Amino acid sequence: MTNRRSVLTGLAALGAAAPLAARPAPAKGAMIVSTWDFGAAANDAAFAAMKAGGSLLDAVEAGAKVPEADPANHSVGYSGYPDRDGHVTLDAVIMDDAGGVGAVAALEDTIHAISVARRVMERTPHTLLVGEGATRFARDQGFTTRNLLTPEAEQAWRDWLKTAHYSPAANSETGTYGGPRHVTPGGALDHDTIGLLARDRAGRMAGACTTSGMAFKMRGRVGDSPQVGAGLYVERGIGGATSTGLGEEVTRVSGTARVVASMRAGLSPQKACEEVVRHIARLRGDAIKGVQVGFLALDPRGDVGAFCLLPGFTYAVTDATGRTSVLTAPSLFAA
Repeated sequence: MTNRRSVLTGLAALGAAAPLAARPAPAKGAMIVSTWDFGAAANDAAFAAMKAGGSLLDAVEAGAKVPEADPANHSVGYSGYPDRDGHVTLDAVIMDDAGGVGAVAALEDTIHAISVARRVMERTPHTLLVGEGATRFARDQGFTTRNLLTPEAEQAWRDWLKTAHYSPAANSETGTYGGPRHVTPGGALDHDTIGLLARDRAGRMAGACTTSGMAFKMRGRVGDSPQVGAGLYVERGIGGATSTGLGEEVTRVSGTARVVASMRAGLSPQKACEEVVRHIARLRGDAIKGVQVGFLALDPRGDVGAFCLLPGFTYAVTDATGRTSVLTAPSLFAA
């Protein structure tokens, strides 16, 4: 385990060093990374958008829309598990490396929260709209009304109500709270979001993160996903990071902002992800026992990093040829 004092000393020593923005980025071509194995399909859509001449924002939006519309995915968009009152609410953020940001939280009756988030960025003076205001904005922008609660998700919620004592819990996809029972805690299907990061051949970057949030959460709960610096952060010349797992633990430490700050100070994407996970473990101790939190990072040079608390966090990497590989991140704790 990395010694905390040595990390802080190293960061301080690197503070005066030349920023990563000053270092030339190798011509690795475009690259897309995303959280979890289902991110492979999202990467394919993002890569197709870039190949067709779309921007980085076009790419990450196109990628995020894939799981948002997938009825088999109960943690993102359509067919997401509802809150404890039976309402499906969505959170999303989109960001470029020049500080452009748009986000929505507690959005209802709209499949593509990521597209609404982009409209917030491009057509309002704000960075985040929530609840009724976000839903009204979506209607004003022409997004159609759609009931997001599918019969399968509704049945899982009703089953949960029978035994849950009206209490929300993280990682419900394990089956303890109405999800499919074959899922291993901390495993590839034990997730609650998708985050994407895209890089073009010049080293410019953008990112997106979208989710239906913690299953059976308290109404009004917002996790890390739509919060800049928690679920997603991107900075020109430095890199970007996204997170997955229990959002409350990511939010406590401004997780992705911390990853990018470590990269700015000189750590590699891999070491930066490891630093924040180890910090969470030291900070929270027994409070995070059995909890999954993971980070994925990409820098302008095309270097990738990923690290998590528990085994099982997978991520998808698509290179300049369009070839996608699904990899498993190293973890701090054993199963």
